[in-house]
Amino acid sequence: MPVQPTREDKFSFGLWTVGWQARDPFGDATRAPLDPVEAVHKLAEVGAYGLTFHDDDLVPFGSDAHTRDGIIANFKKALDETGLIVPMVTTNLFTHPVFKDGGFTSNDRSVRRYSLRKVMRQMDLGAELGAKTLVLWGGREGAEYDVAKDIRAALDRYAEGLNLLAQYSEDRGYGLRFAIEPKPNEPRGDILLPTAGHAIAFVNDLERPELFGINPEVGHEQMSNLNFAQGIAQALWHKKLFHIDLNGQHGPKFDQDLVFGHGDLLNAFALVDLLEFGGPNGAPAYDGPRHFDYKPSRTENYDGVWESARANIRMYLLLKERAAAFRADPAVQEALAASGVAELNTPTLNAGETYQDLLADRSAFEDFNPDAAGERGYGFVKLHQLAIDHVLKAN
Repeated sequence: MPVQPTREDKFSFGLWTVGWQARDPFGDATRAPLDPVEAVHKLAEVGAYGLTFHDDDLVPFGSDAHTRDGIIANFKKALDETGLIVPMVTTNLFTHPVFKDGGFTSNDRSVRRYSLRKVMRQMDLGAELGAKTLVLWGGREGAEYDVAKDIRAALDRYAEGLNLLAQYSEDRGYGLRFAIEPKPNEPRGDILLPTAGHAIAFVNDLERPELFGINPEVGHEQMSNLNFAQGIAQALWHKKLFHIDLNGQHGPKFDQDLVFGHGDLLNAFALVDLLEFGGPNGAPAYDGPRHFDYKPSRTENYDGVWESARANIRMYLLLKERAAAFRADPAVQEALAASGVAELNTPTLNAGETYQDLLADRSAFEDFNPDAAGERGYGFVKLHQLAIDHVLKAN
């Protein structure tokens, strides 16, 4: 399997990733601003098929209408020249001081109304560019002080806002799907809808739940010491994986935004195996963009930025290659059978069986020998070592 990307791989990058100037809380920028037109052309060279952006990534906050129109026209021209698409857009409700207490859930009603208008304008542009998904990252929707925020009221306002946006999209014929991006903390002390599970529960209570899913990010889930591959499996089970953000993270610390696979490599392998081969009969389990939301290291100049973009793609394709070899390996297939992995697909109850039938089945309890069953070895360590062998290409 080649490690050269094609458009069918659906690799996309956020403009805020390659365009990050590497400013952090302790230091100034180490890179100059990146022209969005240059980003389009460079990402096309790297092998991406798509570019995503916050409204303020493309058009600086506060720009007048003439400036905005000119920037958008140049951006469209670059898209036409390269064939890159805009599969997703999102809105910045976190940088300007007006959002210091959130956008949709600010205690200030006027800020909430302004936030909705700002998102609606980005939806207009996204639809014009052909975007299919609107991601919603509520980085300021939260609190540092428990007594300062009525969380139940905040969730009411959150739902109110999202219901309005969904209605706007449907009335305008945009047909957008909405994906909430969970994160536990940073920049707020505690962010609302902090994990994939919280977000899935929330969207299922909205007026149009079928229009809402989630956009989980590797680092955001692993910041909470959660297993990202398992979280994605549950999102797929709920049919709520509308988009995905790929990067690397070394466990529960600040959001590192490393290159994909440069954190927990084995979990990244499990994730790629699930996405690419976890569907029926080994088909892909997810058909959306493989979106990289990372930050090129502050140590790099722009040569290093584009090298890091290539590294994301290369890591994904290498892991896809390793996962394909893992699944095709007879030793792995034997170990999977010995471990009973496929047995979990067999329903615990027989077709049409009721609890009365289960109670009547003596083999299920009265004649069952738990001591003998407890002697079984599942061989999970051998299976895991085989996965490592394939990741390291040791066999």
